[in-house]
Amino acid sequence: MEADVVVIGGGAAGLMCALVAGRRGRRVRVLEKTNRCGKKILMSGGGRCNFTNTGTTPANFLSANPHFCKSALARYTPTDFIAMVEAHGIAWHEKELGQLFCDESSKLIVRMLLDECAQAGVQVETSCAIDSVQAIAGGGFRLITSSGSLHAESLVVASGGLSIPSLGASDFGHQLAKEFGHRVLPLRAGLVPLTLSGKHLEHYAELAGVALPVSARCGKGPYGKARFDNALLFTHRGVSGPAILQASSYWQAGVELRVDLSPGERLLPYLQERQAEATELRNVLAEMMPKRLAHRLCELFLPDRPMRQLNAPQLQDIAARLHDWPLVASGTEGYRTAEVTLGGVDTDQLSSTTMQSRLVPGLYFVGEVVDVTGWLGGYNFQWAWASGHAAGEVA
Repeated sequence: MEADVVVIGGGAAGLMCALVAGRRGRRVRVLEKTNRCGKKILMSGGGRCNFTNTGTTPANFLSANPHFCKSALARYTPTDFIAMVEAHGIAWHEKELGQLFCDESSKLIVRMLLDECAQAGVQVETSCAIDSVQAIAGGGFRLITSSGSLHAESLVVASGGLSIPSLGASDFGHQLAKEFGHRVLPLRAGLVPLTLSGKHLEHYAELAGVALPVSARCGKGPYGKARFDNALLFTHRGVSGPAILQASSYWQAGVELRVDLSPGERLLPYLQERQAEATELRNVLAEMMPKRLAHRLCELFLPDRPMRQLNAPQLQDIAARLHDWPLVASGTEGYRTAEVTLGGVDTDQLSSTTMQSRLVPGLYFVGEVVDVTGWLGGYNFQWAWASGHAAGEVA
């Protein structure tokens, strides 16, 4: 079998690359190892697919080289993808913070991509396992697959990362990159709930299900400092919610994580106004945050007394602690629940314009397999569209 372009992986980046290359008249084959394309698209956004974010900038991505994503993102923007969505009559809405979702189902996004591929003459094969990939002297690649031998002029690796192995995630792309001489930067779970252990878990485990708006601040880690204002959710194993998922990509063992439990509120003046009351502190705080959390904090850490028994220094200390609450995480829930994989194919060995390998002509890496990881909220899909488009224009 012959093809101009073979794309390994029928996810967001792979399908985008395939349809763009197909439109150029290239003979394109997509090889997907699972029984259907776009499984992560289908489960995204609670089944409605948070397909992009209108506020996308390079600052919303983590990478050892933060400049790498700039070219692709500038040349294929959220507006470009929205135009495709609207051309297919797919209704969408903005939920919050620039996050765009389908009104109906994420199935419509997968159908759109497959329809675009079909119109461009792209052949898509599912349940196709790849046994080996070899570079051919003089150019091109030979793949041995469960469907037979296949020769391609260009090879695009869009096999994703390690997150959510139940959907078929694997390290295939990373191993293939290594076989071709590429460096793969350390991998770890990102956009993932954090776990607590020991006394820290004992303190909060019974609050499972309690959620509140917070400002989560992560100390200086490998990607610098970060702060995210959104919801925190207590779980049976630790903490989750958008603010924590965002912070998790910046957090690692030894990095300080602190939480403002009453963001936007000046707690001290509020407590001072209530100082003469007989109301207990736990009930005053319960007016500012979930009752179960307020009561637990007072049981464990704060003076569990009537307000009129608290002096000025004590009120200052209470306010300061609630605005700067330490959260001691022991780890993450791992790839099982992680939305993305941090790290990946070293961008120093790729062209930021085309996603082509600097080591092997005709070899491309796109999407999550590359060391570019977005924030929560549609940014990772935008990277998939943009990087896939960049490779599709030249592969």
